[in-house]
Amino acid sequence: MKKRFLPLFLAALTLASGTAGAWGFFGHRTITQVAVYELPSSMQAFYYRHMPELVRLSTAPDERRNDDPSEAPKHFIDMDHYSEDDPFGKVPKQYDKAVEKFTADTLKKYGTVPWVIMETKDNLTEAFRQSDTTAIVKYSAELSHYVADAFVPLHTTINYDGQLTDQKGLHSLWESQLPEKYINDYKLDGEPAKYIKDPLAAIWATLAQSYGFLGETFDRATKIEKTMKPEVRFTFSHKYGKTTRRYSDAFAAEYEKQVGGMVDFRLKSAPNLVSSLWLSAWQDSGKPDLALLMHPAKPTKEEKEKLNTELSAWKKNTLAQDQLLLAQQKVKKVEEADQIKSAKDMAEPPAETEAAPAAPAPADAPAPAPAAPEKVKVKTKTSSGTEKTKQKANDGW
Repeated sequence: MKKRFLPLFLAALTLASGTAGAWGFFGHRTITQVAVYELPSSMQAFYYRHMPELVRLSTAPDERRNDDPSEAPKHFIDMDHYSEDDPFGKVPKQYDKAVEKFTADTLKKYGTVPWVIMETKDNLTEAFRQSDTTAIVKYSAELSHYVADAFVPLHTTINYDGQLTDQKGLHSLWESQLPEKYINDYKLDGEPAKYIKDPLAAIWATLAQSYGFLGETFDRATKIEKTMKPEVRFTFSHKYGKTTRRYSDAFAAEYEKQVGGMVDFRLKSAPNLVSSLWLSAWQDSGKPDLALLMHPAKPTKEEKEKLNTELSAWKKNTLAQDQLLLAQQKVKKVEEADQIKSAKDMAEPPAETEAAPAAPAPADAPAPAPAAPEKVKVKTKTSSGTEKTKQKANDGW
C-alpha cells in the first residue's frame, strides 16, 4: 500500500481524528438491534425484552477506551503489519500459536480483535450456563460490538484513518458519516441466525473480507480527490487554539456514490454473525430455557404487537424509513434527583412572574431587539488563503 505523508502545512495543524471505534454509536446500535430480529423464537423473546439495554450497552467498549488502556487493541488487527502480500497466511489463527510466533506484546500493539471475540463468546456461553441475566446482556452487547468492528476494512490496517495517505478522517467518514446520513438507502433485512461450528474460522474469514475491501476504500477516495478542490473537500473550524478538519458533506455525497454499496454490505452482514454467535453460545451452554429468566415469563400483548411491527418492517426493509431504529431516537437526559438543603444554604426563591405582569409597551414604542447570538471565530481554507469570519454559535451539535 503506497504511503504518502501529509504536506507540511497540514502537519502543522492539529487535525481531528475519526471516532474511536468502528461504525460509531449509530452503526453499533443498529447492528445490535437488527441481530435481535434474526434470532429464533426460543431466544428472541428474551433478547427483545432486553433490546433497549443491549443496544445501549453495545457501545460500552468504546465508551471505556479513554479510562481503560487495555481496551483499544481489542477493536482491530493491523494485518498489513505482518505482511502486505499474504498476512492471513502468516498469522496463526490460534492465539497461543500467534503469541509463540510474534509475542504477546506484538499482538497487543497491532490488535487482538479475533481472539477478543472468541473470549467474549466463551464468557457469554458461561453466562448462559449460570442463568445470569445481567452477564448474558452484558456479554451479548459486547460480543456484538467486537464482531461489528471486524466488518470494517479500516480496522485491519495500520493506515486505519488514512493518516498515512493524506486522507485523515476517512475512518469517521466511512463508519459514521455515511451510514448516519444514508441509512434510509441501505438494506437492513437479513437471514436467520445459524449455529457456527467453528467460530474462530468464521471470524478470520470476516477479517479477510474486510481486508479485501481496503484497496477500494482508499482508491475511491483518491479518485474524488483528483477532481474536488481541497476547499470543497474539507471543512475547517478553529476553536480553543486548535484547527479541526473533517470531510465535507459534498465529499461524503460523492464518496457514498463510490463506496456506499460496500458500507451497506458490511453493515447488513454484521448482524447475522452477531446473532449466529449468540445462538452458538446458547446452544453450547445446553440451550437453557430463557423464559425462566423473564418476569413475566411470556411476552406481553404489547411486546408481541411491537415486535411483530418491527419484524414486518425489517423484512420489508423499512426500519429506518419508519423511524423504528433505536439509534434514530434521541436519548433523554437523566434528571438529577432533588437535593435537600438547609434553609440557610438555599437561595432566595425567584419572584413569580405571574404575580406582576409587565406593563404593556406604548403602541408607538419599537419592539425590543432579540438578544444577539454569540459569535465564534472560524477559519476557512479558500483558494486565496485563510480567511477569518464570525459566525453565529450553534445551539445544537
